Amino acid sequence: MINVAVIGASGYTGLELVKILVGHPRFELAYVATSEGGMRLTELHPAMQGIFDCDVHKADAAAVAASCELAFLALPHMTAMGFVKELMALGVKVVDLSADYRLKRETYEAHYVPHIDPENLEHAVYGLPELNREAIKSARLVANPGCYPTASILGLLPFTKYIDEDFPVFIDAKSGVSGAGKKCTTSTHFVSINENIFAYKPFEHRHEPEIREKLLLDSGKDFDINFVPHLIPATRGELIDAYALLKEEIDPIAVLKAYYADEPFVRIFENPVDIKACSGTNFCDIYAKVRGKKLYVNSSVDNIVRGSSSQAVANANLMMGLEENTGIPIIAYVP
Repeated sequence: MINVAVIGASGYTGLELVKILVGHPRFELAYVATSEGGMRLTELHPAMQGIFDCDVHKADAAAVAASCELAFLALPHMTAMGFVKELMALGVKVVDLSADYRLKRETYEAHYVPHIDPENLEHAVYGLPELNREAIKSARLVANPGCYPTASILGLLPFTKYIDEDFPVFIDAKSGVSGAGKKCTTSTHFVSINENIFAYKPFEHRHEPEIREKLLLDSGKDFDINFVPHLIPATRGELIDAYALLKEEIDPIAVLKAYYADEPFVRIFENPVDIKACSGTNFCDIYAKVRGKKLYVNSSVDNIVRGSSSQAVANANLMMGLEENTGIPIIAYVP
């Protein structure tokens, strides 16, 4: 068994990590921590009662290194990079679920905060397996993608050589409330989101430069990405609608099927997708349609599973020499 740690177990992505790791055939959840510690896991997450329990520690890098080969960090940006720096110095492999290692330094600092760990940032691998599978296998630090970029990038990747980069790409995105995190805010309060839907941070969301940068690195094309996210009254799930202009007419379903023919966690549909069919799974479901040279791409993921925690475990599997699909959830929460 391979001992692993979850640091930041109090949030939604931390809980999803625990749920996946408890049933993982090769990973042993040997260390669980929050910023405060001093409790049992079942106090933190009563749903684990009768399934799995352990002490929840106050996060300490030396304690992780003494007992684990790999750590999952489910921490906010800026907080995460401090732990990564310590863990990497102690020889622990890391899958970081924050934004701290996803972007080039200049892009990160333009949209977040000054980076305190540029050395590790330089060697971090962006953890989208469909994009960087071989690099992930030899990585010591993997930056787990954001949920919106996961669905957006996977939807657009097969079409980048056909899209006319002289015209803008528009992405209309919708996410369940869990994507905003566990802390209640004015926007996520029940009376604000119930029976409601609204856009937030249009053309200003931090995932926009992440999408743009990764598409550029893969295709060599600097697409004009225009990203508008919306919050919907659902606990989990994410739906992406992307619009672009093509340089030539294509069969979009044929393009998708050829591009993802060997990908275990991308499913191609003949009709528009929905958030329920992939809820609780590591799948990204994709549909596309054209009208002349106008392209519509429709993709869906579970924002806190494929968009975060199950993707993190898939990355860890690759880093530790296991099959990518080991212990990864594939049965949807339906109906």
